[in-house]
Amino acid sequence: MRIHRIGAAVAAAAFALTAAACGGSSDEGGGGDQPYIAIVSKGFQHQFWQAVKQGAEAEAAEQGVRISFEGPASESEVEAQVTMLQNALGRQPDVLGFAALDSRAAAPLLQQARTSNIPVIAFDSGVDSDIPLTTAATDNKAAAAEAAKHMAEALGGTGKVGLVVHDQTSQTGQDRRDGFLEWMGANAPGIEVLEPQYGGGDQAKSADITKAIIAANPDLRGIYAANEGSAIGVLRGVAESGTTGLTVIGFDSGTGQIEAIRNGQMLGAVTQDPIGMGRALVDASVKALNGEQLPKVIDTGFYWYDKSNIDSPEIEPLLYQ
Repeated sequence: MRIHRIGAAVAAAAFALTAAACGGSSDEGGGGDQPYIAIVSKGFQHQFWQAVKQGAEAEAAEQGVRISFEGPASESEVEAQVTMLQNALGRQPDVLGFAALDSRAAAPLLQQARTSNIPVIAFDSGVDSDIPLTTAATDNKAAAAEAAKHMAEALGGTGKVGLVVHDQTSQTGQDRRDGFLEWMGANAPGIEVLEPQYGGGDQAKSADITKAIIAANPDLRGIYAANEGSAIGVLRGVAESGTTGLTVIGFDSGTGQIEAIRNGQMLGAVTQDPIGMGRALVDASVKALNGEQLPKVIDTGFYWYDKSNIDSPEIEPLLYQ
């Protein structure tokens, strides 16, 4: 493979405003009859996060605990997420569930949770810290390698490929980038991979990045998009550029990607199990409260899907839309 380089508690009113702005669900906090789990996600607008929330709510109902679930409007809003994390700790939860946009930015508040004896359960993105008791997540490196394998097969092992990644600060962003690059480097010497570009998971920004990649590389044969927002942005950028014949591979699910796979705009994608992830997060939180030993990582799984298996009994329940 050749790498080508191109270029303490916040006021209640403030919390209510933040939660409403991001569509988050709020809770009165700790101190009730049921254990309270405060969950701070990387985002809220993508269908993936809504599915994680659905799973968490279902497991909470079965386990007899209360939860709140919130996330910033965009997965590039690190400061907003840090504010939500601070608000969540101010509500004195029994457990904190956290998916980090930027582990370094969140580090002081995670230390505050440890000092306050609040167990932390990470999900989706690993946190670069020993504070979380476990992480419920997809093996993102392995999932990205699966995407790379399908890209190489589709291109016959040769050609130039672009990457549009949501970020380089979260463990998820890094792993979905590195897993793709490492597989290509080890298995596809005829594939030239362009320097990864970062769109923050924002559809409009990712579309602009895609158009710039296409304009600078008229011999481009494929693009890999590392999350839902990136994938929809890539599809938009390809369409707006008027380019045909590109092999597009995505990550996650959602209505836009499902439709694109059905109509041939996208070859396929890797889907996670977000409902299972939400359930695993809450289940691990309850086990932490009960003093049970937890594994370092809870693997919530991933699956490749394309037109051939999109309606199969194995895949269909995992497609969030």
